[in-house]
Amino acid sequence: MEIEALHHVALNATNLDRSRRFYQEILGLEEIARPPFPFPGAWFRLAGGQQLHLIVHTSPTLRKSSVIDTRDVHVAVRVASYGRALERLRSLGYREDATDGDTRRMIVNPRATAGFPQIYILDPDLHVIEINAEHLD
Repeated sequence: MEIEALHHVALNATNLDRSRRFYQEILGLEEIARPPFPFPGAWFRLAGGQQLHLIVHTSPTLRKSSVIDTRDVHVAVRVASYGRALERLRSLGYREDATDGDTRRMIVNPRATAGFPQIYILDPDLHVIEINAEHLD
């Protein structure tokens, strides 16, 4: 088997409208057409032809903790500018000093061991989202 690319990531959503707003307004993703599946959901375009799929499921698998755990299952997206991403999140009310459980908490790691700067936030269903850049600007 020769994998050519990651096509999509699918995440469960308990409230489609709330999740749709998060991915559009916070992450700036563009919603794209979705086939007429017999269950609710939304698809979003990512760079390079990749996609993010939100699925409303009757018995979803969801994280229970509102603590951001950077080693837990997460989705990572790459941005062109770490500084602009950080500035945008701060303008939307995200803070490094917010307490665990605060939906606007973020973990900022500009000099991560991974070799690229990282920001971690949670989506409305407590999925961990990593935002990273190639380099610190």
